[in-house]
Amino acid sequence: MYTQSYMVGKSFKPVSDKESRVIKIISRLEDEFQVDSSFGGDSFLTLVRTVLSQNTNSRNTRRAFDNLTPEYTSPKDFAEVDPEKLEELIRPAGLYRSKARNLQKLARIIINEHEGSLGEILEKSRTEARKELMKMPGVGPKTADCVLLFADGRDVLPVDTHVSRTTKRLGFAHLDDDPEAVKEKLEPLVPEGERGNLHLLLIALGREYCKAPTPICESCPIDDLCPRQGVD
Repeated sequence: MYTQSYMVGKSFKPVSDKESRVIKIISRLEDEFQVDSSFGGDSFLTLVRTVLSQNTNSRNTRRAFDNLTPEYTSPKDFAEVDPEKLEELIRPAGLYRSKARNLQKLARIIINEHEGSLGEILEKSRTEARKELMKMPGVGPKTADCVLLFADGRDVLPVDTHVSRTTKRLGFAHLDDDPEAVKEKLEPLVPEGERGNLHLLLIALGREYCKAPTPICESCPIDDLCPRQGVD
């Protein structure tokens, strides 16, 4: 069922009930949270930060990243640093041995196969760039999407644990969907140019209200828009 329309370019696109709900959710969450939706950072450092963020929280990611910069900022820096020193620097992020290994592999691949930069990859189409990034060690769908979004400003919606959890509780995906299935179901519902913004807003929602395992539904700004799927 189509309920309203929104502007896409110079024409209006009719939206379904789900799309209409997504638009309302974005509006409500923008009133509740202040997020930085300015994208376009250093591509290699974005990759480093996202690798560090795997299986840990933002506080630990920040500590590890701050230990690295400003001394280690380029693929060459990471390729040449002593492995044990790198492990010690990123220890706060957890899984530091495997992450250090992957970061050095990534640095060498970028140097040897991509002339020391991710620029060549980011010039490709979104689909092709994503595939190229995901060929690299330690780079899965979320990491690839974060690079595309935060380094290149692509209109993508990375799915981390917060985005996955909130999307399922909002009823846009099944409870047993993996992150790729969540992405496939949610992304098409989001207005053009708003996917990165919604990614950040859902993370804020997940941290503040839609917590695991017990969400704070009664004070959530979008409680009336949420079916509370999977919430006891």
